[in-house]
Amino acid sequence: MEILGKYGKDDLAILYVAKINGKVVEFVESIQPPLSREEKWVLIISTLYGCPMQCLMCDAGEYYQGKVSKDAMLAQIEHMVLPRFPDRSIPIPKLKIQFARMGEPSLNSDVLKFLKELPVTYDVPGLIPCISTVAPKGTEAFFEELFEIKNSLYANGFFQLQFSIHSTDVEERRKWIPKSIWNFEQIAQFGKKWLLPGDRKITLNFAVGETSIIDPQVIRKYFDPSQFFIKLTPVNPTYNAVRNNLKSGIKESNSHDFQLAKDFRDLGYETLVSIGEWEENQIGSNCGQFATQFLDGEVKLKETYTCQEYRLTS
Repeated sequence: MEILGKYGKDDLAILYVAKINGKVVEFVESIQPPLSREEKWVLIISTLYGCPMQCLMCDAGEYYQGKVSKDAMLAQIEHMVLPRFPDRSIPIPKLKIQFARMGEPSLNSDVLKFLKELPVTYDVPGLIPCISTVAPKGTEAFFEELFEIKNSLYANGFFQLQFSIHSTDVEERRKWIPKSIWNFEQIAQFGKKWLLPGDRKITLNFAVGETSIIDPQVIRKYFDPSQFFIKLTPVNPTYNAVRNNLKSGIKESNSHDFQLAKDFRDLGYETLVSIGEWEENQIGSNCGQFATQFLDGEVKLKETYTCQEYRLTS
C-alpha cells in the first residue's frame, strides 16, 4: 500500500488516501471529543473502490472499480493501528471499526471474511464493528451470514448495524438512493430476527436535507422503538451534495434544539442528532470522498467542492 495523502489533525481526525493494487482508496481514524483516544477510537475503512449505488449525496458513486479484498481492508486497519499499538493489543474500552468510508459493504463478501478474522488478529476488549448499509436488493445471503457472525463473535452489544434510509417518501428515497433497495417492510422484518437479548438497537439513519420528507409517524408504522434507534445527521458538503443542491437541514445553529428529533422522541424513539465536529467538514474526514479528487498524486479540489485541505503538520 502506498500512502498518497494524509490530512487532518491528530486530536480530531486524520484522513488517508492510499493506492492499493493500482487503485485509490481512503480511510479515516478519529476521536470524538470530549472523549480521548484512550476512551474511544473510531476507524473507518473502505470496502469498495468507488461504489455502484450512486447515492445522490455521495462522491464515491462517481465511479466503481471493484471490491476491496480482505487483505486490503486489513492493510487500511494496520496502517492506523500499528504505529500506536505495534503488538496489536489495543487496551481501549471502545474501538469502533466502521465499514462506511467508500462503498456499500454488503456488496463485498470479503467483509464477512474480515469480520471473522478481526477478533483473532487484534486483542481488543472493546471491539465494535459497525456495518452501515442502504440494503441493496440481492444481498439477503450477505445479511444472513452477517447475522450468524454477529451472534457467534460479537454478541451482547458488540456489533452495530445501521440502515441509511434518508426519507420516508418512496419517491424521494428512490431519488436519493437510485438503485434497488429493501423496502421498510423488509428492513423491519430482518430487524425482528436480528435483535437478540443484549444486542444494540438497530440504527435508522437519515441525512437530513432542508426539504427532506421525513415523517416519524411512517417510521412508527414499521419500526418498533424498542428495536430501532434514530440517528439524524447533516448532509455533509460533498461535491455531489453541492452539485445536486442538497442543503443540510441540520445546521450548527439548530442542532441542539432540532424539532424532528423531538418528534421522534415523542413517539418513544431514542434519537441522536449526530453532528460530530463541524471542523471535520474542513478536514474532509466528514464531508466526502477525497479519492475522487485524487489525480496524478495530488488532490485536485473541484471548483464547487467546499472542503478545505488541512495537512497534518505534527
